[in-house]
Amino acid sequence: MELAYYSDYAVRLVNTEEPTRNKDSLTSVEAVRELFGTASQMARRTTDADVTRFRSVRGRLRGVFTAADEGDHTRAVDLLNSLLLEFPVSPQISGHDYLDDEGRPRWHMHLADHPSNATAGYAAIAAMGLAFHLTEFGADRLGLCQASPCRNAYLDTSTNRSRRYCSDRCATRANVAAYRARKRLEAERSAP
Repeated sequence: MELAYYSDYAVRLVNTEEPTRNKDSLTSVEAVRELFGTASQMARRTTDADVTRFRSVRGRLRGVFTAADEGDHTRAVDLLNSLLLEFPVSPQISGHDYLDDEGRPRWHMHLADHPSNATAGYAAIAAMGLAFHLTEFGADRLGLCQASPCRNAYLDTSTNRSRRYCSDRCATRANVAAYRARKRLEAERSAP
């Protein structure tokens, strides 16, 4: 199963909102459909009611990332378990058109997206992907960007568990700000 692919559903949804900047890009059916990508059947089933439901799931997923970021791994797991109970998944074996060297399908697991509405399908996949990521790599691999005021969610896939930023852009911005702060402090100390 493509763990990174499914857990990315959660990251994409959480990052549609920037609470510290009062920005929310999840404002229309089209914005919800963009989360699925172009090939998903569930995206085509999205309705106006899904916008509100997606926002609710987004807040709950952000709670998982926040708890993990704060080191409260038990709370993160409890919040994620409540999502898993509410939005169960349907595993499905798939082979698509991929063939191995001997012409046989390369069987792999997928999470089927045929629930009652678009939100339930997306939430089930996002929660299960995040659960796989958390159990495989640990709750400390779920984080919120340390670059102020960003606070976007990310999955730490670094080899040494050192990721602190959601993107290279935020890392660069934080490093430049820290460098300028050090230079200002040096200048203040060396001033007569």
